[in-house]
Amino acid sequence: MANTKPMFRQLGLIGCGLMGGSFALAVRRAGLVERVVGYSPTARSRDAALALGAIDAAFDTPAAAARGSDLVLLALPVARTEATLRAICDALAPETLVMDVGSTKTDVVQAAAAALGDARLPWFVPAHPIAGKAQAGVAHAQADLYQNCLVVLTPGTMTNVLALAKARQLWEALQCRVRDMTPAAHDAGFAAVSHLPHLLAFALMNTITEQPDGAELLSLAGPGFRDFSRIAEGDPALWRDVLLANRAQVQAQSALFRAQLDLLEHCLEHGDSAQLTTLINQASSARAAWKMGG
Repeated sequence: MANTKPMFRQLGLIGCGLMGGSFALAVRRAGLVERVVGYSPTARSRDAALALGAIDAAFDTPAAAARGSDLVLLALPVARTEATLRAICDALAPETLVMDVGSTKTDVVQAAAAALGDARLPWFVPAHPIAGKAQAGVAHAQADLYQNCLVVLTPGTMTNVLALAKARQLWEALQCRVRDMTPAAHDAGFAAVSHLPHLLAFALMNTITEQPDGAELLSLAGPGFRDFSRIAEGDPALWRDVLLANRAQVQAQSALFRAQLDLLEHCLEHGDSAQLTTLINQASSARAAWKMGG
C-alpha cells in the first residue's frame, strides 16, 4: 500500500539501468516519491526509462537531474563515482540525501570525500543492495527487484545521523533488511562471497571455452554447471570495475581459495580417499547448514 505522504519530493536518478530503473519503479510503487527525473549517458537509455515509466523527465547531464531533487541515487559503475559526484555537487540542495548502489565501498567513500565538500559529504550515505540480474539495462528493471533483499549501509564518521536514518527508513519501506558495516569490512566480506565467486565463474567458463572441444563440453553440462556458472553472465564492464576496485581483498580471498584447491589436488595426486572425503564432507555440511540472510 502506498504511503499517504511521500518521503521525498523528487528523485534524481543518475544512471537509468537495471539497478537505477528498478529503484525508481520500487519507490514509485511504494509511494515514497512524487516525481522521478533521470540521467543516463545515452539518449537510448533515457528514452527507454521514459517509455518504461521509470522516470518522468530525462536530462542529458547529471547536474540537471540532481538539481531540485531531495533524493539522488547514483546507479553507475563504481569507477565513475568521483567524477559524477563532482559534476552534481554544486547542484545539490542542502540536506539532499545522496546514495549509491555500488558493489564496493572503500573506493566509493574515498571518491565521495574527494568530490563533496564538508557541507555535502555528511548527506552521502553509501549503500549496497544485494540484488541484481544477469541481464543489464533498464528494459529488465522490475519494481520488486529489491524486495526482501539485504542492503548494507557504510556510513562514515562525517555521515549525518538524520541522513543515515532517512536512508534506513527508505530501504526498509522497500521491504529490505538493512545492515550497517564499515567500508573495509564490507569489501572484505563481499570479496569472499561475491567478488571471488564471480572471478571463479569467469575463469571456469574461459577454461572450458578455450579448449578445442569447448562447445561439445558445454553440450554435456547440466543443472549443476548452470547454477555454478550463472554469474559469469554478469555485465562485463560492471564486474571489471568491481574486481579492480577491490583487487587487494579479491586477491587475498583468491589465495585462500588456491590453498583449499591445493589440498584437494593433493588428495587426488596421492589417492588419499580419507582426506578427500573429509574435505568434501566439511564443505557439504557447511553448505547444508548455511541459510542465506541468516
